[in-house]
Amino acid sequence: MKTKISGVELRRIAMPLVAPFRTSFGVETTRDVLLVRVVTTDHEGWAECGAMSEPRYSSEYVDSARHVLRRFLIPALPKDGLDVHEVGRVLEPFTGHRMAKSALQTAVLDAQLRDADQSFGSYLGAARDRVPCGVSVGIMDSVPELLDAVERYIAEGYVRIKLKIEPGWDLGPVRAVRERFGDDLLLQVDANAAYTLSDAQHLAGLDDFGLQLIEQPLANDDMVQHAALAKRLRTPICLDESIKSAAHAAAAISLGACSVINIKPGRVGGYLEARRIHDLARAHGIPVWCGGMLETGIGRAANVALAALPGFTLPGDTSGSSRYFATDVTKPFVLSDGHLEVPTGPGLGVEPRSDVLDEVTTSSEWISM
Repeated sequence: MKTKISGVELRRIAMPLVAPFRTSFGVETTRDVLLVRVVTTDHEGWAECGAMSEPRYSSEYVDSARHVLRRFLIPALPKDGLDVHEVGRVLEPFTGHRMAKSALQTAVLDAQLRDADQSFGSYLGAARDRVPCGVSVGIMDSVPELLDAVERYIAEGYVRIKLKIEPGWDLGPVRAVRERFGDDLLLQVDANAAYTLSDAQHLAGLDDFGLQLIEQPLANDDMVQHAALAKRLRTPICLDESIKSAAHAAAAISLGACSVINIKPGRVGGYLEARRIHDLARAHGIPVWCGGMLETGIGRAANVALAALPGFTLPGDTSGSSRYFATDVTKPFVLSDGHLEVPTGPGLGVEPRSDVLDEVTTSSEWISM
């Protein structure tokens, strides 16, 4: 079924975080978000671009995503209508900009599914009606502050804790969390590419703590050294930033660079490519989980649906809305017994709250087709 688009809105919003979120590449206090709204003859579709305000997690950032969307990607869409698979083919000639492409493709898919009265989860192949949720805990100023934060998240019901680490903030904090909360706590760490292979002996110290995995310890573009590191650690290596497509996932699996994959739909170019990576990993017996980019309810709805696919066997970063925002732009996602429910309504199954959007919008641009 083809969808005829009458126009696209690019809306920029500023979402204050309930607490600063620090990783090895920077500190976020306000989430600068680009929303994409595709308007068709009968419906509209929404999506959230995963890019951040600065090119630190990846080369993409919000200003670049907005520019490439308005200058190249949106004008490339055929005027006589298209389906979501055509979006991928039309945008393929443009190199990179996967987060921008993902936002446009997802907005089209949301509109298309609303027209078909089909949910996002049903379309992707969700096998569950709720998903277990983990939480990502940023780098803190002190170990006592970290322990208080972890205790709070465990009390809220999160079933897995992920600690951000960097050189100088790794073995000590991890040891403290393990000693305080015991061996039964599902615990993993995320380095965001902060180490090099010369740190292998130091990183092997993490083997003592029974971690689920260490995520992206080395550079984004170095699968060979990740494969070398994997031979020196008992802790499973999970790749995040290194995996930008199903082809990258296949290469990583073949090289032995990882035994777990974090799938972030924006990073890989959209939910269709995310599903391809899921299918590939499942065929090779590689567990996957859904990562997060501090999404609002719009992006969270899509991620929760993706995380309900059968190969997502580890709890992801699909935290409740209150983890990041005092007020979300949709009805908030609320944790229940450590899980979030998969939306069942048409499309993403959530509706933006116009009153909240108006309050947090910093700019808006309408592009007619």
